[in-house]
Amino acid sequence: MTKQWILVANSSIARIFVRNSRSEPLEALETIHHPEGRLPRSELARDRPGHERSDTSTAAARFEPHTDPKRKSQHQFAREIAARLDEGLSTGQFDKLWLYVSSPLLGELKAALSRNVDQRVELAQDIDFTALDVGEIEKRIQGNSRPAS
Repeated sequence: MTKQWILVANSSIARIFVRNSRSEPLEALETIHHPEGRLPRSELARDRPGHERSDTSTAAARFEPHTDPKRKSQHQFAREIAARLDEGLSTGQFDKLWLYVSSPLLGELKAALSRNVDQRVELAQDIDFTALDVGEIEKRIQGNSRPAS
């Protein structure tokens, strides 16, 4: 039997489902919460940009953050999900992986996946099913066979 994991995620939650074959119903395995994904950019930036005053000038130099706080938060969450997928693969919890992840987290996640996990991805779609119950998710993915992109 081939175990399959289905990941349904957006920037604030990731839900992992498991099944042993396409004909079996999905079983909820794990939920990973990332509440920072719901925060506006203004709340993610903890401090104001730094200031520096030179000895000879009355004007202050302002240093802007290099990375958008929202993107940094998504990158961290993608790395957390990728680490969990890596752990699941290394402990033999799945053989095949389907990803239903909203954009732009999907791109961040694909970049964070290890080579071994990436080789197990059979399908990847930019869509958000996180608000749906298990039965509705099952209906939406049943018969879905678009290849991973």
